[in-house]
Amino acid sequence: MDPVRNPYAPGAGQRPPELAGRARELDVFDVVLERIARGRPERSLMLTGLRGVGKTVLLNTLRSQAIGRLWGSGKIEARPDQSLRRPIAAALHMAVRELAPRHRAPDRIEAFLGVLKAFAQRSAPTGRAGAAPRLRDRWQPGIDVPAATGRADSGDIEIDLVELLSDAAAVAGDVGTGIAIFIDEMQDLGAEDVSALCAACHELSQLGAPLIVVGAGLPHLPAVLSAAKSYSERLFRYQRIDRLDRIAADQALCAPAEREEVEYEPKALDLLYEKSGGYPYFVQAYGKATWDHAPRSPITAADVRVAAPEAEAELAVGFFGSRFERATPAEREYMRAMATLSLVEGDAGGRDDMDAAVPTAEIARSLGRKPASLSPARDALIKKGLIYSGERGTVAFTVPHFGRYLRTQPA
Repeated sequence: MDPVRNPYAPGAGQRPPELAGRARELDVFDVVLERIARGRPERSLMLTGLRGVGKTVLLNTLRSQAIGRLWGSGKIEARPDQSLRRPIAAALHMAVRELAPRHRAPDRIEAFLGVLKAFAQRSAPTGRAGAAPRLRDRWQPGIDVPAATGRADSGDIEIDLVELLSDAAAVAGDVGTGIAIFIDEMQDLGAEDVSALCAACHELSQLGAPLIVVGAGLPHLPAVLSAAKSYSERLFRYQRIDRLDRIAADQALCAPAEREEVEYEPKALDLLYEKSGGYPYFVQAYGKATWDHAPRSPITAADVRVAAPEAEAELAVGFFGSRFERATPAEREYMRAMATLSLVEGDAGGRDDMDAAVPTAEIARSLGRKPASLSPARDALIKKGLIYSGERGTVAFTVPHFGRYLRTQPA
C-alpha cells in the first residue's frame, strides 16, 4: 500500500477523513443555531467525554457550522494557570471582527471595542499594595480605540463578563446573526471564572440574546459547573461524547479507504474494532499502521495483526507514555493501584476496564495507607488531567485503555 495515500489522521484535534458517528451532535447544533436566529430561547452547549473521543475535533466542526451561518466566532483553550479574562477578550475580538464588515454603524463597533479593551486590561489587584505591576499585568490588546470607562471594567470578573457578553450579543443582533464562543478543556477554568461564565450564560438566556458558549471537557465538567452555580444543570445542554459503535467505526475506516479504492475484509474490521475499542483516536492510529503494513487490497486480519504492535508502540510513547512521565513516583503508585482495581471492578460489572471507576477507599486499602495521606497525589493527578472524580469517593482515568497500559509497565 502506498503510504503517501494513507488517509488516516491520528493527531491531537486533527479532523479525521471521515467524521463518523457524530451526525446527531451536528444536527442538534444546527437546530440550536436556527432557533437562535429565529429569536427562540436556547441553551449553551457542553460536550463531555474521555480523552481521545474527538471532543476537540467536534468543537472545531461545530465552529465551522457557526461560521457557515455567518456567525461571529472565537475559540480558546482553558489553562489551569490562566485567567479567563484575556483569552475570552481575544476570542470576542476575533468574533466581532468577523461581524464588523456587515455592520452599518462603525461607531457601535468602536464603542464595543472600547469596552472590550477595558475588560481585557482590567484585572484584580495582585501582589503588595503599591507594588509595580508585573510585565504580564501590563499586557495590551491590539485594539486601536481608547478603553471605555464604567462598563465591564469593575475588576469583578462576574460583573464584567455579564456586561461584556451582553454588549457583544447586541452587536451581533444588529446584523441579524449571533456569536458563538468555543472553550476547549473547560474543566481547567478557575472556580471564579466558571462562576462568572455560568452567570453570564444565565443572563444571556433570560434576555434571549444571540450569544452562546460551547464548551468541551472531561466527564467531570458537569460537576465543576454545578459546584460553581447550582442552576448550571438546567442552564446548559449536556452531550456526552463516547466511543463509536461498530457501524460508525467501520465507516471511519472504510469510507476513506474506498475513496482510495481500497477495501477491508470483514475479519480485519472485527479485529480493528477489538483493538481500538471504538475510540476515534485509536481507530485512526490502528487504521494508519494497518494501511502502511498491508501489501495490497483487500486488507486482511493478518495485516492488522502484523501492524498492531507498531500502533501500540506509538500509542505507548505519544498517547500514554507522555502522560505517565508527567506523574511523580507517588502519583504513579496511586495510578498503578487504580489500574489493578479498575480491572477487578470492570470484570465484576461486566464492563471494559477503561470505564471502571474505583473507590478511593479501596485504593488506600490496597496501598496500606490512610485515605487522607493519598489526597495530595489524587488532587495532583486530577489537576494534571490524568484522572477525574465523576462521583464522590471514586476516581477514574481520563484516558481510555490507560489502566491496561499501566498493567504492562514494570513497577
